[in-house]
Amino acid sequence: MATSLRARDDGPPSPDAPPARSPRPGSGPTARRSRLYRWDLKATPYVFVAPFFLTFAAFGLFPLLYTGWLSLNRVELGGDPQWRGLENYTDLADSEFFWNALANTFTIGVISTVPQLLMALGLAHLLNYKLRGRGFLRVAVLAPYATSIAAATLVFAQLFNTDYGLINSALGRVGFDPVDWESSKWPAQIAISVIVTWRWTGYNALIYLAAMQAVPQDLYEAAALDGASRWRQFLSVTIPSIRPTILFTVIVSTIGATQLFGEPMLYGGSVGIAGGSGNQFQTLSLLMYEKGWVTGALGQASAIAWVMLLLLLLIGGVRSLVARTNRKKLGG
Repeated sequence: MATSLRARDDGPPSPDAPPARSPRPGSGPTARRSRLYRWDLKATPYVFVAPFFLTFAAFGLFPLLYTGWLSLNRVELGGDPQWRGLENYTDLADSEFFWNALANTFTIGVISTVPQLLMALGLAHLLNYKLRGRGFLRVAVLAPYATSIAAATLVFAQLFNTDYGLINSALGRVGFDPVDWESSKWPAQIAISVIVTWRWTGYNALIYLAAMQAVPQDLYEAAALDGASRWRQFLSVTIPSIRPTILFTVIVSTIGATQLFGEPMLYGGSVGIAGGSGNQFQTLSLLMYEKGWVTGALGQASAIAWVMLLLLLLIGGVRSLVARTNRKKLGG
């Protein structure tokens, strides 16, 4: 009681007394929790994507940069690098094996990509209609893509065998002479292109089918009212509507043809790495493998790898240019 009376007798605090200390803004538990929440909100997405960037840096970016450095050096297996600058690239420009591999890569790419995409368009157009067993047919056309490259190539190598292959037997029954599908340049490249076409046609057909199903049905109905046949609808409605998808498959197929490796190597058997007995179907990938792991010239192999990268970048640039031109036409 006495204490409370004294407290009342003390009266109000003196004006000269220092003000009572209040908590500093941002120093309480609530402020700390707010800061932690903000840091968590900003940092969590980077934590989730960090494994991808670490994996890409270890297995993508570092090998790319290291290969670029090797391409500027003379590197032998078990030896120390010796700086050579652009000598590896100038040696490639003077090498007939390089130009032969580049020409083979181009020709095999053309005679495999063009029929492949045309057949894929036709299959997708048929599968776009309401057919019986349509689901089974869609799975069936994708089955070659799921087949192992080694298994498919070995089977086709037996079919195209010069002595006892089924293809030559069928040609002989209709009066044609046997074809040397292994040692002759164009027959060998056609055989390899058949393997690539067989394996990838169904895959591209399903891509085209997905694009065709996104085309509005009103366009087909309007074309039918104008008297357009199914063929005319395909040319005037379907093809223009899926043109970006067609361009995409052309670019992807061209990139795949540039990197062609498994089919020609397995098809050639013991001389597969050399692209046949006379390098008649040696591609850039096979030449790179031969230079790096058979000859041991890792610097030249790295230069070939970078030339292939530059070719792929050029293909990507052409694709972007074509897409930009199409957008301008549509905008205009």
